[in-house]
Amino acid sequence: MSTRTIKLDDVQAIPLPKGSWSKKLLTCETVGTQKCMLGVSSFKPGTVTSLLVHEEEELAYVLSGRGKIRLKECDIPYQSGEGIYIPAGVPHAVVNDGEEEVVMVFTFSSPDYPPTKKIDTV
Repeated sequence: MSTRTIKLDDVQAIPLPKGSWSKKLLTCETVGTQKCMLGVSSFKPGTVTSLLVHEEEELAYVLSGRGKIRLKECDIPYQSGEGIYIPAGVPHAVVNDGEEEVVMVFTFSSPDYPPTKKIDTV
């Protein structure tokens, strides 16, 4: 496999609530990754995603906006310029309660989006 680039616009969006989306940018399917993947998500103001539980830990970097990572027991605020660590097996949702779009880059130690269980809506 050789070094490659993938344009964000060339990857199909996974629709999320309120016109938000997520894209799996670098994966086993798009570039042949074997141990990790990288994606980008856009969360419009007012978005609250479902609670998800991933089998792999998740790392994210907030490029723009602010909001909260909703856990069952509390909310963890985030803002642009911050990294987010979510351990494997922790139910979480993304909340954009701000006035601007939140854009995040996310990664998993899996060649594609890892097995994930949807708990409910928050």
